[in-house]
Amino acid sequence: MTAAGAIGIGVAQFAPTADTQANLHTIRQLTAAASSRGARVVVFPEYSSYFVDPFDGSLVENAQEIDGPFTRALIEIAAEFDVHLVAGLLEKAADERRVRNTVVAVDASGPVATYRKLHLYDAFGQRESDWVEPGAISAPETFVIDGLTFGLMTCYDLRFPEVGRTLVDAGADVFVIPAEWVRGPLKEHHWRTLLHARAIENTVFAAAADHPPPLGVGCSMVVDPQGVELAAVGTATDVAVAFLDPSAVGRVRRVNPALRLRRFDVTPRES
Repeated sequence: MTAAGAIGIGVAQFAPTADTQANLHTIRQLTAAASSRGARVVVFPEYSSYFVDPFDGSLVENAQEIDGPFTRALIEIAAEFDVHLVAGLLEKAADERRVRNTVVAVDASGPVATYRKLHLYDAFGQRESDWVEPGAISAPETFVIDGLTFGLMTCYDLRFPEVGRTLVDAGADVFVIPAEWVRGPLKEHHWRTLLHARAIENTVFAAAADHPPPLGVGCSMVVDPQGVELAAVGTATDVAVAFLDPSAVGRVRRVNPALRLRRFDVTPRES
Protein backbone atom coordinates (compact mmCIF):
# COMPACT_ATOMS: atom_id res chain seq x y z
CA MET A 1 0.00 0.00 0.00
CA THR A 2 1.41 3.40 -1.04
CA ALA A 3 1.84 5.94 1.76
CA ALA A 4 -0.13 9.16 1.53
CA GLY A 5 1.98 11.87 -0.07
CA ALA A 6 4.46 9.40 -1.55
CA ILE A 7 6.36 10.63 -4.62
CA GLY A 8 6.71 8.26 -7.57
CA ILE A 9 10.20 7.98 -9.09
CA GLY A 10 11.11 5.95 -12.14
CA VAL A 11 14.52 4.60 -13.13
CA ALA A 12 14.58 4.27 -16.92
CA GLN A 13 17.12 1.84 -18.35
CA PHE A 14 18.14 2.06 -22.01
CA ALA A 15 21.24 2.01 -24.20
CA PRO A 16 21.90 5.49 -25.67
CA THR A 17 23.37 5.51 -29.17
CA ALA A 18 25.06 7.96 -31.54
CA ASP A 19 21.59 9.05 -32.74
CA THR A 20 20.36 11.81 -30.43
CA GLN A 21 16.88 11.88 -31.95
CA ALA A 22 16.51 8.13 -31.46
CA ASN A 23 17.62 8.56 -27.84
CA LEU A 24 14.97 11.24 -27.33
CA HIS A 25 12.34 8.97 -28.87
CA THR A 26 13.22 6.26 -26.32
CA ILE A 27 13.27 8.82 -23.50
CA ARG A 28 9.76 9.93 -24.42
CA GLN A 29 8.47 6.34 -24.59
CA LEU A 30 9.94 5.45 -21.19
CA THR A 31 8.70 8.71 -19.67
CA ALA A 32 5.20 7.92 -20.90
CA ALA A 33 5.39 4.45 -19.33
CA ALA A 34 6.72 5.81 -16.03
CA SER A 35 4.16 8.62 -15.90
CA SER A 36 1.29 6.21 -16.55
CA ARG A 37 2.40 4.30 -13.45
CA GLY A 38 2.52 7.38 -11.24
CA ALA A 39 6.10 8.62 -11.55
CA ARG A 40 6.72 12.32 -11.00
CA VAL A 41 10.49 12.02 -11.46
CA VAL A 42 12.14 9.88 -14.14
CA VAL A 43 15.88 9.19 -14.09
CA PHE A 44 17.76 8.26 -17.27
CA PRO A 45 21.34 6.99 -17.74
CA GLU A 46 24.63 8.80 -18.12
CA TYR A 47 25.37 9.90 -21.71
CA SER A 48 21.66 9.82 -22.63
CA SER A 49 22.12 12.48 -25.32
CA TYR A 50 24.89 10.70 -27.24
CA PHE A 51 27.07 7.62 -26.71
CA VAL A 52 29.65 5.64 -28.68
CA ASP A 53 31.90 2.80 -27.61
CA PRO A 54 34.82 3.20 -27.78
CA PHE A 55 34.90 6.98 -27.36
CA ASP A 56 36.14 8.98 -30.33
CA GLY A 57 36.22 12.52 -31.73
CA SER A 58 32.49 12.44 -32.39
CA LEU A 59 31.93 13.24 -28.70
CA VAL A 60 33.15 16.81 -29.23
CA GLU A 61 31.20 17.10 -32.49
CA ASN A 62 27.97 16.14 -30.73
CA ALA A 63 28.40 18.07 -27.48
CA GLN A 64 25.79 20.74 -26.78
CA GLU A 65 25.26 23.71 -24.50
CA ILE A 66 23.17 23.19 -21.37
CA ASP A 67 20.34 25.16 -23.02
CA GLY A 68 20.80 23.36 -26.35
CA PRO A 69 18.33 21.23 -28.34
CA PHE A 70 18.65 18.10 -26.19
CA THR A 71 17.74 19.93 -23.00
CA ARG A 72 14.95 21.81 -24.76
CA ALA A 73 13.53 18.47 -25.93
CA LEU A 74 13.71 17.13 -22.36
CA ILE A 75 11.78 20.19 -21.16
CA GLU A 76 9.08 19.55 -23.76
CA ILE A 77 8.75 15.92 -22.65
CA ALA A 78 8.67 16.99 -18.99
CA ALA A 79 5.89 19.45 -19.80
CA GLU A 80 3.93 16.89 -21.81
CA PHE A 81 3.87 14.40 -18.93
CA ASP A 82 4.09 16.85 -16.00
CA VAL A 83 7.23 15.26 -14.56
CA HIS A 84 10.82 16.08 -13.67
CA LEU A 85 13.41 14.41 -15.91
CA VAL A 86 17.04 13.73 -15.04
CA ALA A 87 19.40 12.65 -17.84
CA GLY A 88 23.04 12.57 -18.88
CA LEU A 89 24.18 15.17 -21.43
CA LEU A 90 27.35 15.63 -23.48
CA GLU A 91 28.10 19.28 -22.79
CA LYS A 92 30.61 21.49 -24.60
CA ALA A 93 33.74 22.08 -22.52
CA ALA A 94 36.21 24.92 -22.16
CA ASP A 95 38.86 22.52 -23.49
CA GLU A 96 37.90 22.15 -27.16
CA ARG A 97 39.46 18.66 -27.27
CA ARG A 98 37.15 17.31 -24.57
CA VAL A 99 33.53 17.43 -23.39
CA ARG A 100 31.79 17.65 -20.03
CA ASN A 101 29.91 14.67 -18.65
CA THR A 102 26.89 16.56 -17.36
CA VAL A 103 23.58 15.64 -15.76
CA VAL A 104 20.66 18.00 -16.22
CA ALA A 105 17.40 17.90 -14.24
CA VAL A 106 14.44 19.68 -15.81
CA ASP A 107 10.75 20.31 -15.32
CA ALA A 108 8.28 22.10 -17.58
CA SER A 109 9.81 25.47 -16.69
CA GLY A 110 13.41 24.57 -17.62
CA PRO A 111 16.54 23.24 -15.89
CA VAL A 112 16.27 22.96 -12.10
CA ALA A 113 19.74 21.49 -11.41
CA THR A 114 22.92 20.83 -13.39
CA TYR A 115 25.80 18.62 -12.28
CA ARG A 116 29.18 17.96 -13.96
CA LYS A 117 30.78 14.63 -13.05
CA LEU A 118 33.55 15.09 -10.49
CA HIS A 119 35.25 11.68 -10.55
CA LEU A 120 36.13 10.46 -14.03
CA TYR A 121 36.36 6.77 -14.84
CA ASP A 122 40.13 6.33 -15.04
CA ALA A 123 39.98 2.79 -13.72
CA PHE A 124 39.57 -0.84 -14.81
CA GLY A 125 41.62 -0.10 -17.94
CA GLN A 126 39.49 2.91 -18.98
CA ARG A 127 40.54 6.57 -19.40
CA GLU A 128 37.45 8.78 -19.38
CA SER A 129 39.65 11.81 -18.69
CA ASP A 130 41.21 11.50 -22.16
CA TRP A 131 37.85 12.63 -23.53
CA VAL A 132 36.06 14.35 -20.64
CA GLU A 133 36.84 17.45 -18.59
CA PRO A 134 36.20 16.90 -14.86
CA GLY A 135 33.62 19.05 -13.14
CA ALA A 136 34.76 21.85 -10.87
CA ILE A 137 34.23 21.43 -7.14
CA SER A 138 31.17 23.51 -6.34
CA ALA A 139 28.07 23.52 -4.19
CA PRO A 140 25.99 20.32 -4.47
CA GLU A 141 23.23 20.39 -7.07
CA THR A 142 19.76 19.65 -5.70
CA PHE A 143 16.09 20.22 -6.47
CA VAL A 144 12.99 19.87 -4.29
CA ILE A 145 9.61 18.23 -4.88
CA ASP A 146 6.97 18.32 -2.14
CA GLY A 147 9.55 18.54 0.63
CA LEU A 148 11.91 15.85 -0.68
CA THR A 149 15.34 17.11 -1.77
CA PHE A 150 16.95 15.28 -4.70
CA GLY A 151 20.75 15.46 -5.10
CA LEU A 152 22.76 14.62 -8.23
CA MET A 153 25.83 12.46 -8.73
CA THR A 154 27.09 10.36 -11.67
CA CYS A 155 28.23 6.75 -12.08
CA TYR A 156 31.87 6.48 -10.84
CA ASP A 157 31.08 9.09 -8.15
CA LEU A 158 29.27 6.22 -6.43
CA ARG A 159 32.65 4.76 -5.40
CA PHE A 160 33.48 7.92 -3.42
CA PRO A 161 31.42 8.13 -0.21
CA GLU A 162 32.42 11.78 0.21
CA VAL A 163 30.13 12.72 -2.67
CA GLY A 164 27.16 11.29 -0.82
CA ARG A 165 28.24 13.04 2.37
CA THR A 166 28.36 16.43 0.65
CA LEU A 167 24.91 15.83 -0.83
CA VAL A 168 23.34 14.75 2.45
CA ASP A 169 24.97 17.71 4.22
CA ALA A 170 23.25 19.90 1.62
CA GLY A 171 19.91 18.41 2.66
CA ALA A 172 19.50 15.60 0.12
CA ASP A 173 16.90 12.95 0.93
CA VAL A 174 17.31 11.16 -2.42
CA PHE A 175 20.49 10.46 -4.40
CA VAL A 176 19.80 10.49 -8.15
CA ILE A 177 22.50 8.60 -10.09
CA PRO A 178 22.62 8.39 -13.90
CA ALA A 179 25.28 5.82 -14.84
CA GLU A 180 27.03 3.79 -17.49
CA TRP A 181 28.42 1.14 -15.15
CA VAL A 182 30.71 -0.85 -17.41
CA ARG A 183 30.42 -4.63 -17.22
CA GLY A 184 33.31 -6.76 -15.99
CA PRO A 185 34.30 -9.23 -13.27
CA LEU A 186 32.38 -8.45 -10.05
CA LYS A 187 31.08 -5.16 -11.48
CA GLU A 188 27.40 -5.99 -10.94
CA HIS A 189 28.27 -6.94 -7.35
CA HIS A 190 30.07 -3.60 -6.88
CA TRP A 191 27.11 -1.70 -8.37
CA ARG A 192 24.56 -3.30 -6.08
CA THR A 193 26.76 -3.13 -2.98
CA LEU A 194 27.70 0.52 -3.44
CA LEU A 195 24.13 1.64 -4.13
CA HIS A 196 22.94 -0.06 -0.99
CA ALA A 197 25.88 1.29 1.02
CA ARG A 198 25.35 4.91 -0.07
CA ALA A 199 21.67 4.66 0.88
CA ILE A 200 22.31 2.98 4.24
CA GLU A 201 25.23 5.11 5.43
CA ASN A 202 23.46 8.38 4.53
CA THR A 203 19.95 7.20 5.45
CA VAL A 204 18.59 8.36 2.08
CA PHE A 205 16.80 6.93 -0.92
CA ALA A 206 19.01 6.14 -3.94
CA ALA A 207 17.66 6.00 -7.51
CA ALA A 208 20.13 4.83 -10.17
CA ALA A 209 19.65 4.31 -13.91
CA ASP A 210 22.22 2.35 -15.92
CA HIS A 211 22.81 1.19 -19.49
CA PRO A 212 21.71 -2.42 -20.07
CA PRO A 213 24.10 -5.17 -21.23
CA PRO A 214 26.22 -5.78 -23.18
CA LEU A 215 28.03 -2.55 -22.17
CA GLY A 216 26.38 -1.78 -18.83
CA VAL A 217 25.37 -4.13 -16.03
CA GLY A 218 21.74 -3.01 -16.08
CA CYS A 219 20.13 -3.54 -12.67
CA SER A 220 18.75 0.00 -12.45
CA MET A 221 17.06 0.33 -9.08
CA VAL A 222 15.55 2.40 -6.28
CA VAL A 223 16.82 1.68 -2.76
CA ASP A 224 15.29 2.95 0.48
CA PRO A 225 17.14 4.46 3.50
CA GLN A 226 17.52 1.02 5.09
CA GLY A 227 19.00 -0.53 1.94
CA VAL A 228 15.85 -2.29 0.74
CA GLU A 229 15.30 -2.43 -3.03
CA LEU A 230 11.88 -0.93 -3.72
CA ALA A 231 11.91 -1.42 -7.50
CA ALA A 232 14.42 -2.61 -10.09
CA VAL A 233 14.99 -3.45 -13.75
CA GLY A 234 16.97 -6.50 -14.84
CA THR A 235 18.78 -6.39 -18.17
CA ALA A 236 16.03 -5.09 -20.48
CA THR A 237 15.18 -1.65 -21.79
CA ASP A 238 12.48 -0.80 -19.28
CA VAL A 239 11.43 1.45 -16.41
CA ALA A 240 10.81 0.59 -12.76
CA VAL A 241 8.74 2.88 -10.52
CA ALA A 242 8.93 3.16 -6.74
CA PHE A 243 7.03 5.43 -4.37
CA LEU A 244 9.09 7.40 -1.86
CA ASP A 245 7.46 8.13 1.49
CA PRO A 246 8.81 11.56 2.57
CA SER A 247 8.43 10.59 6.24
CA ALA A 248 10.60 7.47 5.84
CA VAL A 249 13.88 9.40 5.99
CA GLY A 250 12.97 10.99 9.33
CA ARG A 251 11.78 7.69 10.79
CA VAL A 252 15.00 5.90 9.85
CA ARG A 253 17.15 8.74 11.18
CA ARG A 254 15.39 8.68 14.53
CA VAL A 255 16.22 4.99 14.93
CA ASN A 256 19.69 5.25 13.34
CA PRO A 257 21.06 8.77 13.94
CA ALA A 258 24.36 7.98 12.22
CA LEU A 259 24.58 11.36 10.49
CA ARG A 260 24.16 13.23 13.76
CA LEU A 261 26.77 11.02 15.45
CA ARG A 262 29.45 11.68 12.82
CA ARG A 263 32.72 13.14 14.09
CA PHE A 264 34.22 14.06 10.74
CA ASP A 265 33.29 16.53 8.00
CA VAL A 266 34.20 16.36 4.30
CA THR A 267 36.55 18.97 2.88
CA PRO A 268 37.42 19.28 -0.85
CA ARG A 269 40.75 18.40 -2.39
CA GLU A 270 41.67 19.85 -5.77
CA SER A 271 43.67 16.85 -7.01
